[in-house]
Amino acid sequence: LDPHTDRGESAVGPTRTQTPRGRDMTLSVRRFRPADAAATREVFAEAVLVGAAPRYSEAERRDWVPDPAMPPGWGEWLDKHVTFVAEDAGRIQGFMMIERDGYLNMAFVRPEVMGRGVADALYAAILAEARALGPARLTVAASRFFQGFLARRGWHVVPGLPGRPDVTICDTPADNPRNRAMALDLGGPG
Repeated sequence: LDPHTDRGESAVGPTRTQTPRGRDMTLSVRRFRPADAAATREVFAEAVLVGAAPRYSEAERRDWVPDPAMPPGWGEWLDKHVTFVAEDAGRIQGFMMIERDGYLNMAFVRPEVMGRGVADALYAAILAEARALGPARLTVAASRFFQGFLARRGWHVVPGLPGRPDVTICDTPADNPRNRAMALDLGGPG
């Protein structure tokens, strides 16, 4: 599917959920638009610098996001791949991006809505799009947070990411890897 079509349509119908403070939230999942760039960078920085604190040291988080400011080309990079955003009341709460070869590159939600269905809604849209694109296998370098989420959805640890020399897998020490190569077999023509 062309990422430049149907930008205004919801990929997943509105989903009602509650925030930690009990406020109802109505999520809409839609395709990324270039105007979403700053908000997605904010989500990314908050998710890593605040949300990942229970599982990553300050040094690891600062290595991951050395500067929360939006780097040049961020929006263009997200736009050239298949990116979905989840929003509530006009505020982007999370986003996921998959490359056309099936590599799930970005998956982040705001810390205050973690565990409230935002990632589930985004994942459903990404998975549907991946099936339409046709790769036989999806891959990811999954963070400590994301490993459990994916494992519950059928993903499994693999020895590496062939064809992805740009991705460094840091799976040592074995008891607490920074990230792990994982895959989901879709069974498509790939």
